[in-house]
Amino acid sequence: MNNTAKGTAIGAGGGAALGAIVGALAGNTVIGAAVGTAVGAGAGAIIGHKMDKAKKEAEAIQNAQVEEVKDANGLDAVKVTFASGILFDTGKDKLSNEAKTSLQQLAGVLKGNSDCDVAIQGYTDNQGWKNSTAEQSAQKNQALSLDRATAVSSYLLALSVPPTQIKSVEGFGEANPVASNATKDGQAQNRRVEVYMYASQKMIQEAEQAAQ
Repeated sequence: MNNTAKGTAIGAGGGAALGAIVGALAGNTVIGAAVGTAVGAGAGAIIGHKMDKAKKEAEAIQNAQVEEVKDANGLDAVKVTFASGILFDTGKDKLSNEAKTSLQQLAGVLKGNSDCDVAIQGYTDNQGWKNSTAEQSAQKNQALSLDRATAVSSYLLALSVPPTQIKSVEGFGEANPVASNATKDGQAQNRRVEVYMYASQKMIQEAEQAAQ
């Protein structure tokens, strides 16, 4: 089932409550425009079609893992994940040259889908810092994750992604691991920056009007 068909099913099924359930099950931090009411089936289908397009374009980005997720309204959204090892040196927040190439491609996708809102989230593994307590390490990991998310945001803005398009830039540190921190491979997966593309209020309003 493509996103257009799933958008219809989600739209018919019930908006924000369903979106919150889906988000909780997926373990993702909830993203989505505040619309207040359930989005209709027709609008869900239109938005699903738009997200199909955005996802296909994002899949061409180097070093990016792209998947579909749901936003807080139960609507299709696109999640683009970059491993921190691709973007940054260990413990640093300065973008590598390889990272800049990937983010240049991402900027093109974002500007080509300007009716999508964007959320940028940074994460780390749970490994401690030298000469630091567990609590101090957690605080440093949270700060590092925010610095990395901010570095990505700043570079996208420098590439002329509209500031109004990027709605949130957050660092969650050790929270929301996607793999076990007990292995090196799992730790590497947990060190990441996630970029979400989701329906803006404008996109939802226009879809609702078009569906009438």
